[in-house]
Amino acid sequence: MMQGRFKSLLVAGFSVFLLLFSGISKAQENPAEKHNTFDANEVIFGHVLDAHEYHFLTYKSADGLEHHVTIPLPVILYSPRRGFSAFLSSRFHHGEETYLGYKLVGKNIIAVTADGVADPSVKVYDISLSRNVVQMIIALALLVFLLIRIAGKYKSGIGTTKAPTGFQNLMEPMITFVRDEVAVPNLGTKYRKYLPYLLTVFFFILINTMFGLVPGSANVTGNIAFTLVLGVISFIVITVSGNKHYWGHIINPPVPFGIKFIMIPVEILGIFTKPFALIIRLFANMVAGHIIIICLVSLIFIFGELNKGIGWGFSPVSIGFAVFIYLIEILVAFIQAFIFTNLTAVFIGQAIENNQTHSGNGHDDAVIV
Repeated sequence: MMQGRFKSLLVAGFSVFLLLFSGISKAQENPAEKHNTFDANEVIFGHVLDAHEYHFLTYKSADGLEHHVTIPLPVILYSPRRGFSAFLSSRFHHGEETYLGYKLVGKNIIAVTADGVADPSVKVYDISLSRNVVQMIIALALLVFLLIRIAGKYKSGIGTTKAPTGFQNLMEPMITFVRDEVAVPNLGTKYRKYLPYLLTVFFFILINTMFGLVPGSANVTGNIAFTLVLGVISFIVITVSGNKHYWGHIINPPVPFGIKFIMIPVEILGIFTKPFALIIRLFANMVAGHIIIICLVSLIFIFGELNKGIGWGFSPVSIGFAVFIYLIEILVAFIQAFIFTNLTAVFIGQAIENNQTHSGNGHDDAVIV
């Protein structure tokens, strides 16, 4: 709780700070020099949002031209009028050129005319392998490889009759932790049925979050679409697992008759607030950490535009704080994977529990958010 409030306070403080100093910088710059100024918003949202390439850095050569170090990704477009088109994002030259009647504007691809003007009459469906998609595929492949490899070792007796070896030593404590501290306490004797799902969720979130801490990579767990899909899957599992007592408690809560008209809508709303809490919690925490780090680094360039001496002088402070937050983010990666998995187990446990845990007149179906 305190960690979330601390992060929210830092994000709010740095956002206000950047807005103020960005305004000062823009007020002092000449229109001709506008393209040379540091745009903190572009850097922050360029890292947080999805993209059609992996962008690592930009540098200027001796002739003054900018060069981008990137890994282009496949662009796959469909238009009812133009059909399918597939090519690498490098064809756009970072939005400076058009290709096959399409142009990259910011993070979006639009249809253009022969003169390069946007053509709103052409509907474009972007089904490209974007940065987030590619990184999720890599994370999924790594997850499947590791778990199948570890399962094969257990089948052969390594880890049961013999001591575990290799990467199995690292994974086994986390697997037993999820089983003993998450699944068993919340699901009781039915934990085996849901343990594969809980383990998959835990490691999938953890691997994607750790990948997101690699410079130049995508912040997948900070994408609302990613957390939304995980939340919807958990919602389906919780809903399908609900027994008669669970649904009876929602439709006919054990409260006085006059209060039922209030509690029934509240209970129905609670069905949706549970996955919503999972979605927003993971998304907000992952976005906050990355924004804080980028804001701290951006301060160097913002101060540098005001005065180079101040920029260089503030660099050690900024980098020191950024490294500190970065180390915290490694811990947060494990914490958020655990919280999402644990809350999912809690909600499933509420759906499958029997009537013996409730008294006839009580109402203890509290929603954990």
